Amino acid sequence: MNVLDSSIANVSLPAIAGDLGVSPTQGTWVITSFGVANAISVPLTGWLTQRFGAVRLFTWSVLLFVLASWLCGFAPSLELLIAFRVLQGAVAGPMIPLSQTLLLASYPREKAGTALALWGVTTLVAPVAGPLLGGWITDHISWPWIFYINIPVGLAAAAVTWGIYKDRETPVRKLPIDTIGLALLVLWVGALQLMLDKGHEEDWFHSGLIVALALAAAIGLAVFIVWELTAEHPVVDLRLFAGRNFAFGALSLSVAYGVFFGNVVLMPLWLQQWMGYTATAAGWALAPVGVLAIVLTPLVGKKVSQWDPRRMATGAFIGFALVLWLRSHFTTQTDFAHILIPTLMQGAAMAFFFIPLTTLTLSGLAPERIPSAAGLSNFVRITAGAMGTSIATTLWNTRASLHHAQYAESLGQGSPAAAEAVARLEGAGLSTEQAWGQINRLVDQQAFTRAADDIFLASAGVFLLLIVLIWFTKRPARGVAGADAGGAH
Repeated sequence: MNVLDSSIANVSLPAIAGDLGVSPTQGTWVITSFGVANAISVPLTGWLTQRFGAVRLFTWSVLLFVLASWLCGFAPSLELLIAFRVLQGAVAGPMIPLSQTLLLASYPREKAGTALALWGVTTLVAPVAGPLLGGWITDHISWPWIFYINIPVGLAAAAVTWGIYKDRETPVRKLPIDTIGLALLVLWVGALQLMLDKGHEEDWFHSGLIVALALAAAIGLAVFIVWELTAEHPVVDLRLFAGRNFAFGALSLSVAYGVFFGNVVLMPLWLQQWMGYTATAAGWALAPVGVLAIVLTPLVGKKVSQWDPRRMATGAFIGFALVLWLRSHFTTQTDFAHILIPTLMQGAAMAFFFIPLTTLTLSGLAPERIPSAAGLSNFVRITAGAMGTSIATTLWNTRASLHHAQYAESLGQGSPAAAEAVARLEGAGLSTEQAWGQINRLVDQQAFTRAADDIFLASAGVFLLLIVLIWFTKRPARGVAGADAGGAH
């Protein structure tokens, strides 16, 4: 339910934007607001667990998630929808780490790897179901129902969890909270995300607002790092980055996830805005990504302790680069089958991406540091995902404007081809203004398709460069799987 909500809105963005009277680019805030709030709350899981108990915290997270979902469906404006998505993301933070904590507490150590691999399969079902379910609901009912469907699922999950675990509560103790660290975290992450989201609209650094946000993010991050490294009870344990495996593992995982998630958001926007796909059709084009991921994840869970996880992750990055290179050849004539092939291939790369990289990131850490490390790596990854969305949509619009200007130069008033096209359209009953409007629409379609191709190609290059980072990590001891093999989902 949690992972589904980070992807279910992707194909519904044009419908949400149209219904609320905003542009699809502004509509991406529906995704990024959830991601940022989620990122900020994930590192607090350790402190909240010790303060309230794992079972109570998990159950309340699920119930509050249900309430936030209900409010999202009722939102009458984009501003309120974003506010409720922030609430939804904030209460969702502890759900994924705690689901793993409770699961690991229920199995003997020798079955932990298999349990986490099966846990990984359930989190990979969501990217399959998300676009498909979101598209079908948007086309056949209405977009608020992508949030309302969480209500029965969440209530059932809370009831079942409480029924099984209520007598197995973890020890509770009062701990001081690093309020200054938390405030600084909210400040710099929020300022950075706002800067990335509003940059294109405000013409980047020609705007006083963007300059102010950039300064707030930079200063906030610098003060946050100094404070967290010296605080007695830091909200985020930054000392974990002193470990080579954690530093390079978390960095490669996060940048890769940011690039991956930016492309996940871009694809349905391009298909619906410029290729004439309905939300359901866009969902069908993206849904098969989970098929090979689901099939291969149990194998990866078993073999990650025997094979070199660095080689597995390298294979995943080569797979992502190949998929994005194939997508960089898309044109306005590309058919459904050719869009589907790279999507299917991407599932195999996903299976070899999350578990080996998380194993590398968490290897060599003392057991008591694993929860903090899992929380911190999830925080960096989720923040990178939200940034990836903003950067991809901003670059898409910028590159499209550039291509549009280049096409428009060759289609000026003196162009024989343009004159012939106008004459044909006028012959079909359109006025001169309507004919030029039709030509402008076709130019836009080409420009945005070329811009998407640019981003796919650049993303493929980034994945190949990231392979270098993986090999800065040390191979974990043979037979030692990551204590949190599924934690990157």
